[in-house]
Amino acid sequence: MGKTAIYPGSFDPITNGHLDILQRGACLFDKVIIAILTNPQKKCLFTVEERIDMISKCIETMPNVEVDTFGGLLVEYAATKGATAILRGLRAVSDFEYEFQLALMNRRLNRDVQTVFLMTGMRWIFTSSSIIKEAARFGGNISGMVPDLVRERLSAKLGGKL
Repeated sequence: MGKTAIYPGSFDPITNGHLDILQRGACLFDKVIIAILTNPQKKCLFTVEERIDMISKCIETMPNVEVDTFGGLLVEYAATKGATAILRGLRAVSDFEYEFQLALMNRRLNRDVQTVFLMTGMRWIFTSSSIIKEAARFGGNISGMVPDLVRERLSAKLGGKL
């Protein structure tokens, strides 16, 4: 049995920064599961189904990557999938404190699941789904920050501004 990692997030939408972490994680693990957190409290631009569709198309060339959804505790989801690691990306120092707290809590909840941090490539250090959505809402050029498919879907969702 190979090593499986869970790459959790809202991915609303998936960015080239996410894909950078994913591609490098897919080289480190036998299997990576992109796990979209379903949180009814969080207002997302894209539905879970739309995000699954976009991500599925973005990972077609990655045979050891799949997409799924989960609700509840991440470490419990990881255990049901036989995962031994949680894959997380770090952009700036500001990400570290929050991610460190999450990693420590997850470790306390399940010592068999380790958190693995990968530094985002310099090209993507200021890229986030929130910033991309904000720029897109005002017609900003987000080409190169998200896959073309995602840019097209954002444009359609926001009334063709892009």
